[in-house]
Order: sequence, then C-alpha cells, then structure tokens
Amino acid sequence: MNNKNSLLVELFVEELPPKALKKLGEAFAGVLRDQLVAQGLAEAGSVLTPYASPRRLAAHLTHVAERAADKAVSQKLMPVAVGLDASGQPTPALLKRLAALGADASAVPGLKRAMDGKAEALFYESTAKGATLAEGLQKALAEAIAKLPIPKVMSYQLESGCELPGWSSVSFVRPAHGLVALHADTVVPIEALGLKAGRETHGHRFEAAVDPVVLRDANSYALQLQDDGAVIASFEARRAEIARQLAAAAVTVGGGSVPIHDDALLDEVTALVERPNVLVCSFEREFLEVPQECLILTMKANQKYFPLLDAQAKLTNKFLVVSNISPEDASAVTGGNERVVRPRLADAKFFFDQDRKKSLASRVESLGKVVYHNKLGTQGERVQRVMHIARGIAEKLGDATLAAQATQAAQLAKADLVTDMVGEFPELQGTMGRYYALHDGLDAAVADAIEDHYKPRFAGDELPRNSVGLVVALADKLETLVGMFGIGNLPTGDRDPFALRRHALGVIRMLIEKDLALGLDALLQDAAAQFGAIDGFDSSKATVELRDFILDRLAGSLREQGASAQEVDAVLAPLPQRLGEVPKLLAAVRAFAALPAAAALAAANKRIGNILKKAPEADAHVSELLLQEPAEKALHAAMAQVVPAANAQFDAGDYTGSLQTLAALREPVDAFFTDVMVNAEQADLRLNRLGLLMSLHSAMNRVAQLERLAV
Repeated sequence: MNNKNSLLVELFVEELPPKALKKLGEAFAGVLRDQLVAQGLAEAGSVLTPYASPRRLAAHLTHVAERAADKAVSQKLMPVAVGLDASGQPTPALLKRLAALGADASAVPGLKRAMDGKAEALFYESTAKGATLAEGLQKALAEAIAKLPIPKVMSYQLESGCELPGWSSVSFVRPAHGLVALHADTVVPIEALGLKAGRETHGHRFEAAVDPVVLRDANSYALQLQDDGAVIASFEARRAEIARQLAAAAVTVGGGSVPIHDDALLDEVTALVERPNVLVCSFEREFLEVPQECLILTMKANQKYFPLLDAQAKLTNKFLVVSNISPEDASAVTGGNERVVRPRLADAKFFFDQDRKKSLASRVESLGKVVYHNKLGTQGERVQRVMHIARGIAEKLGDATLAAQATQAAQLAKADLVTDMVGEFPELQGTMGRYYALHDGLDAAVADAIEDHYKPRFAGDELPRNSVGLVVALADKLETLVGMFGIGNLPTGDRDPFALRRHALGVIRMLIEKDLALGLDALLQDAAAQFGAIDGFDSSKATVELRDFILDRLAGSLREQGASAQEVDAVLAPLPQRLGEVPKLLAAVRAFAALPAAAALAAANKRIGNILKKAPEADAHVSELLLQEPAEKALHAAMAQVVPAANAQFDAGDYTGSLQTLAALREPVDAFFTDVMVNAEQADLRLNRLGLLMSLHSAMNRVAQLERLAV
C-alpha cells in the first residue's frame, strides 16, 4: 500500500469480550470513517480496513487530508424590514447579530438579499475554514468510542495524565492503555480515555520479538505487528488462518477427518487468540459410548475445542485446540488440554449412565412439579394439552396408528427436561429424549418424534422427519401460540420472549410444505378448547387474533419470496383455511396477473364488488327472459360456457387453468359495463342484472379476490 495520506488509529486495551469483538471492530472503524468523510477529511472512496484482536481495536483509512477544504457558508440573518431602517441603515438588531458572527457594520453593504418565503431576507456569506485533521480526528474518535455497541461499560481509574491520578475515572468496554494515531508517518496529536496519541503499541504478551512495537507509519501497521509483535491484527485474516490450520491438522489425523463446522465457534476462537496455533489432542475411546451430541457440546461450549468427525460424520476421539502460543515442544499444551477435557467428558458419561436407570415414562409425573407459566400451569398440565391436540390432529388425518403414536410421543416429549443431562445441557432437550426412548425400547418413529417436535427451530431448519414428529411438533407449537395469545402474552416490537413469531412460521411451514388437509380455524379452535380450565383465558384472542397473526406472518413470508403485496392480498383476503393450498393459489394469481386481460378484469371485479355492496337485495338468480340488452345477453351466454369449465378446473385443483379460462370473459364484461345500465328503473330488470353480476363475481373470486389486483 503506497498511499502517503493513509491514517491509522489504534486503541490498545485489555482483553475484549470475545463474542462481541467482531462487531466492536467493525463499529469502531466504520464510525471513524463516516465521521471523517462527513467532515471532508476523507474521500467517499477511501478504503477502510478494520482491525480487531483480543487487545486492540484499530482502523486504517486511505486518502485522508491534513485539512478539509474551506466551505462557503450562507447564514440567514433576518428579514430586510427588520435589519434595515427606512433609510437603508442597519438596525441595532442587525449589528448585534453581525457582532455575534465576528463582523461589524462594514459587512452590511456586502450582505446578500434573497426571498425567504414571502419576505425578502438578509444573508451573511462567509468562508468557513476546513477542520484540521487533529480537530476532525479528535471529534471522530470521540464519536466512535461513544457509539461502540457495548452492553455494559467498565469504569476504571487513571493512574497518570489526569487531574487526580488514582481518582479520576473513565468508562470504556475494557481499560485502555495505549493510543496510536498516525497520518502517514506523523503522529496526530489527539487524546482519548486519558491517553495521548503516539506511535507505540504492543504485540503478543509472550512471543513478541520487540516490545514496544514502534510503528514507522500508518501503512506498516499490520506487517510490523505480525513480524515484530507476533500478532495477526486483522480479524478476518486471523479467522482465515485458523480455518486453514484446522483443515490442515485434520488431514494429518487421516481417515477423512474434518473439524466440526461452526461459524459462531470460529468467530469466538478468533477473538481469543492473537497468533493461532492449532494442535491435535485426544481423549479415551470409552467416552465415545456417550451420544456424540453431548461430547461435542461440552467440548465446544465449555472448552472452545473443535471436535473431529470421521468420513461418516461420526465423532472421533481426536479434537483440535487453537492455542495462542507456539512452543517448540507442544506436549505440555496438548497434555494440559487433554487433562482439562477429561472431567467434562466423564461428567457427560455419568449423566448418561444415571439417566438411563429410569425410563422416560417414569419421569412424566415429575413434570407436574415444573412450572411452565404462572398463568398456564406446569409442564405436566402442558403435556396433557399437547397430547389432546396431537391426538385430534392425527385423527383428522385419518390414521388410528398415527394417533396412538403421536399421543405417546407427546406424553414423553418433555420428559427429558427432568434428566441430569438436559439439566446440565439444556440445548440437548429432545436429542436426549430420543436416545432415552430408544434405550427404553420404544418405536423408532416415536423416538424420532420426541427429538423432532422442536423443529423447525429457526428459519431454514428442517421439518420433522416423520408423520408422528410432524403431528407432535404442530401440536406443541399450537399449544404455545394459543396459550400465550389466550392470556394476552403477545409479542411487541422486537420483544418476543416465547418465540411466537418463530412458532407461527413453523406452523405455516408444516401446513404448507407437507400440504396437510387441516383447516387453520379448526386447529385453533380445537387447541383453544384445551384451555377451558384456565382463568382469564380469552378464546377470541386465541383464535381470531392468532389467526390474523399467523396469516400476517404468512403474508410477510410470501412477499420475501418475491410475490407482490397485491398478489398476496388477493390470495389471503378470502382467509384460506387450508394453508397447503396457498402456494398453488398464489402461482395461479401470479400467472393470471401476467395476462393482458388481467388488469381490466381486476378493475371490473372491483367495480362489481362496489355495486353489490350497495345492493343488499340482490341474489344470484338470473332469468333469461329478463335479459334485454345484447351486451347482457352476450355476457350471460359467455358465462354459460366459461364458468362451468372454470369451476371444473377449480374443483380439480387446477387454479391456474381456472383463472386463465375466466380471462376469456374480458370482452363481454367490458361490453356489459359500456352498454348496460345496471341500476335500471324497472326493479325486475335491475335485480336480474345484479344477479348476473353476483354470479360473475362469485365465479371470478373462487381462486382469489381478483379486485385486490386492481391498481
């Protein structure tokens, strides 16, 4: 990098919170850049490079000026009638305002006159000197520090360079011990957090070749830290190096081994080391008898290790450690990590062995002592509700075997909450239930359902793998939604502690992707019936408001997938009960909207709807004897041919074909509205024409409310 006008700013601090480091680094650098650009000290195209390591936040910015360009400033003073008297001389008010701006009466002849609204006003034009880099950077750094996304700050005392050493305090995410500000090779004289800027920083705590590292210029920062300080300052470069070393270490183990993929873990480890060194460690094979999810979780969550999987994605007894030191003999490091992980794995094995001494069924009673919600009772009461809802869903799907298995799975689905393993690792709920169900000799479909009833856990997550799991997952989410809505515990703004939005999307996905023959209203009403004994439970909120909430989530999801708001409204306005039909209905509407006749028919449909709203006496009866005008006869004849064909296609599930068939009515509909007076004075003619329109309106809106497509 050869830009002579580059700027480097670094805050050297004590170890920063690892889970926040990436965000802190990006925010620090981004605000600095934005502030300097806003002050005219950096170009809009200046290249920003953020740096973040466990002990530093830094930013490198190209094309930074020593001083911003001067700016012409025009300041409104006051209306001419107020600033000048009848003879054109300045009034005391004008002179006072000029004095406040550092000018005097000599500036009056140079004042500019311009219209300001309906009155002419006086404007003082001057040139504002551009900020120096020292002034601008001081302001930008203060803003960058103030806007760091820090949940909690630390207050600490300054030991020097302050009014009261040992007593004066500042607040920051962690105590700061150094500040670097270099423009090319020149120190920019700024201050922050009780520190004065210089060119010295510090490298690795133990492996730096030089301490302090004296930076030659802004552009040498990353290279000097790497060569002299044994630190990879860039978060992204350090992350890439860790990923490279993990893959290389797995190759040395052999057997097709690969490190477990976990972006969050990789980010956290990147924030814990300054110069990574990946080492291979192992544990006793006997621990592999424990479900691998338990071992993987304890290694990742507690020790920040990367477990190794074999070619069949099974856990091996090898794992990778990302060390922050690189000794010639790494045996002490590997041995220490192996000693540390062994008790963790032993705990997992103990929990697993102890849990299997009791069956899942024997644990269900204990759920009656676990509070679910103070208004909705215990987990035991909740299980009973989920069981009834699941059995009802399975019976609607017409399968007695499914009903029996779903009821059993629902009864046992929460039993692992009172096991030792899930008590230690809540993330394993469901997963351990499946293992314990298989150990108890239960059917695999029931065991899988116990694990899968939490799915989908997040956007893009897979759905339950079998019908039993699907029924129980649907019942579980409906129980949560109906219960929370019924007691008025609704999501607000960005607060959704019971994940009701996620549960609603889960219900939508299961109903649509599995095309279940289940009506939404019936599902909500059946679920609400299980809460009859709950004081203060509002069935209306649990059904009507919840239905609207679910449909609103569906509408948002469809729009995200590319459908227009009008197309979504057209499909959802009739409140489709079988959500599984929605994708086909939407595809039909989108295909119809692309037809040349669509706009005219949608507009006509809207017009018909408005006419019928004002004619409550109308019914769909049409008498051919009362058809007088050629246009109404032609429309009736066209409908006699088109509507039966469209209805047959609709009944066969060919919604696209049905709408395309109806498109043939465009010309006779246009002619009808051009040539026929609907509100005829003769009552029987008027009612007959209204009946014709009602029949047309009904036929056109079976697939969707086409009037919603009208612009």
